[in-house]
Amino acid sequence: MKEIYLAGGCFWGLQAYFDLRKGVKETVVGYANGNMKNPTYEQVCTNTTGFTEAVYIKYDEKEITLSKILEDFWKVIDPTLLNRQGGDIGTQYRTGIYYVNEEDLKIINESFNNEALKHDKTIVTEVMPIKNFYAAEEYHQKYLEKNPNGYCHIDLSL
Repeated sequence: MKEIYLAGGCFWGLQAYFDLRKGVKETVVGYANGNMKNPTYEQVCTNTTGFTEAVYIKYDEKEITLSKILEDFWKVIDPTLLNRQGGDIGTQYRTGIYYVNEEDLKIINESFNNEALKHDKTIVTEVMPIKNFYAAEEYHQKYLEKNPNGYCHIDLSL
């Protein structure tokens, strides 16, 4: 199994989207790359913790590649928007790709560069190693499964 962390605005939709992908074995929503331990949602929303809402993705490389995961990721975000996606605004909604294994960086950079060719504006999606990740509160986990009419800026049919 391989792992990647992706941030694409509100984590509810990103989790639901990747849960639909064959080969994705586990997803967890949480807070990535911030400057404190065990943040709460309320703390993250203050824009002072450095955290972004992210989704941990564990996947079977025999069923889905990192390249395909990133291709799907680019379909549901606007990588040129800083600190916002859909109706969500704030530093916790910035976009990012946070890797575990250094060998994934080549694939990530290739995907990033290919995506950059599709835009007139600069891509502001962060690419960096995962420093820390704390699972979000239970009510955030699989939120759109529990609340099918919940807000989501992502088209889950893509």
